[in-house]
Amino acid sequence: MPNRLAHETSPYLLQHADNPVDWWPWSAEAFEEARRGNKPVLLSVGYSSCHWCHVMAHESFEDQATAGYLNEHFVSVKVDREERPDVDAVYMEAVQAATGQGGWPMTVFLTPEAEPFYFGTYFPPAPRSGMPSFRQVLEGVRAAWTDRRDEVAEVAGKITRDLAEREIQYGGTEAPGEEEQARALLGLTREYDAQRGGFGGAPKFPPSMVLEFLLRHAARTGSEGALQMAQDTCERMARGGIYDQLGGGFARYSVDREWVVPHFEKMLYDNALLCRVYAHLWRATGSELARRVALETADFMVRELRTNEGGFASALDADSDDGAGRHVEGAYYVWTPAQLAEVLGDEDAELAAHYFGVTVDGTFEEGASVLQLPQHEGVFDAEKVESIRVRLLDARAARPAPGRDDKVVAAWNGLAVAALAETGAYFERPDLVDAALAAADLLVRVHLDDRAHLARTSKDGQVGANAGVLEDYADVAEGFLALASVTGEGVWLEFAGFLLDHVLVRFVDAESGSLYDTASDAEQLIRRPQDPTDNAVPSGWSAAAGALLGYAAQTGAEPHRAAAERALGVVKALGPRVPRFIGWGLAVAEALLDGPREVAVVGPSLGDPATVALHRTALLATAPGAVVAVGAADSDELPLLAGRPLVGGAPTAYVCRNFTCDAPTTDPEGLRVALGG
Repeated sequence: MPNRLAHETSPYLLQHADNPVDWWPWSAEAFEEARRGNKPVLLSVGYSSCHWCHVMAHESFEDQATAGYLNEHFVSVKVDREERPDVDAVYMEAVQAATGQGGWPMTVFLTPEAEPFYFGTYFPPAPRSGMPSFRQVLEGVRAAWTDRRDEVAEVAGKITRDLAEREIQYGGTEAPGEEEQARALLGLTREYDAQRGGFGGAPKFPPSMVLEFLLRHAARTGSEGALQMAQDTCERMARGGIYDQLGGGFARYSVDREWVVPHFEKMLYDNALLCRVYAHLWRATGSELARRVALETADFMVRELRTNEGGFASALDADSDDGAGRHVEGAYYVWTPAQLAEVLGDEDAELAAHYFGVTVDGTFEEGASVLQLPQHEGVFDAEKVESIRVRLLDARAARPAPGRDDKVVAAWNGLAVAALAETGAYFERPDLVDAALAAADLLVRVHLDDRAHLARTSKDGQVGANAGVLEDYADVAEGFLALASVTGEGVWLEFAGFLLDHVLVRFVDAESGSLYDTASDAEQLIRRPQDPTDNAVPSGWSAAAGALLGYAAQTGAEPHRAAAERALGVVKALGPRVPRFIGWGLAVAEALLDGPREVAVVGPSLGDPATVALHRTALLATAPGAVVAVGAADSDELPLLAGRPLVGGAPTAYVCRNFTCDAPTTDPEGLRVALGG
């Protein structure tokens, strides 16, 4: 019989709707039930494509005896971290403070007042490697709750007070300058893996936001070292198993330092961020590999993540059926030599094995290999290789596909809108711009209410119940700003303004200029979350600084620029110390140091060839954070177009920064030079 999760919209919660555990969604009613029954709360947090979440669910939450014990002695609350990043952030901070590490599934025991007192992540069904079994943990927590309640209350109170008293030392309100940016680059150089690309050891994550900083820093300063780190890392990732060599798109991370074996889940946010990075790398270098990967990743998002409503689904699962009834990680993606031969015949299979690095022993498990693109001597027949790739992709499509998390997360769709709009414009793929427009339209129609309040998620066109957090407002605004630059449609700038006005009023601390992850009128948790560091995605703080700066450049809105500059104080403090974890903040600081430049292109019509040439030149400029407005000379569609006449009746471009403008030009080459090209 389904439990209370049966009516939820989150695919992760619905995965647990048939558990024998009597789950509650996060709600005031759940904690009221705990008070009424005098029971502790088990808070279990995960997400739909989390491998170990599935394992713990199968081992413990589907087990009748474990469920019976939970139902008798606890109120069990299940949370999708992607729907409630605020809940996840607050309790993850407590887990990390108490244990020194965190991760998912996250398992936290709370009082009925939502105060945490015992923490963990995955617990096995039987004791293992020094870990207690989940049942032992439950029995220990119950004994403490029953026999040592005062001690539990004291611990819970202390943890909650400690969290509440934590203050971010974010370095004042002064944005970083040349010195801090140079020190950040030096710090990255020290952590750079020169042999394999990327930063640090295993597991190795795609450093999307750091790569954006490196590209912008190279464009602004001419640093060859910064550009080389970005270029080499992008090439190594694109040749590795972390990149899907058949279907395009990136997995979440590599379990090794060489980018060979991925954790196979594919997230929308990774692919949106990396699609944009590779497009920007092509813009800076003309790299054919960067062009191919940007387009293949864009096509992957549209082909495999696009929903019927025009938005983009959150993720593809790491696990799938291996054809023998087992649900295992990577089954959809890996190949043995025998499987290659079955699809291609012996001769082409031998070529494919050589080309994609498939070995007899395998690079993954049970003799299977993850496809890579090793460096080879000699030349391959491009038509033959493409024929092999298409046949393998067709054969793979017949395998049981990984599950898809169909919920539409506002922030991640904002990132996708920005990536697809720019990639479509750079490579003259109007279908990709159309896909960005459709997703933006869904965000406006479904996620925005009549007060321009933004909902975090939707599914099947139905809006979710959870309020948007700072990253949602910031990343959606970023996507809308990119659309405005690409399409010349002022409505997207207007919608970005609505969202960013909310940031100024509901998310910014008026006294310090610091930013909170939740709005001032959001549900009050035991702590108001506030994290400026970039992790898998830009932090709401960094993303808001970038969107506020871009909006100010488009409109001249001084409050937005001032808020962006104050928010960048945290980058001045953290950039030189932990540059790997504030890459987007560093990238925004590069835009501020460069101006950012404001480009207005006016012509008789948007379709006029000379206007198109100037607009394209402006979009392809590498100047960090440059904004572009395009329209008719007498248009009031975008503020940057005001008072910009044609010169000699010809389409004209105007470039300004820091309240100073260059002479207008009608020549695309002159515009390219003016923009640092």
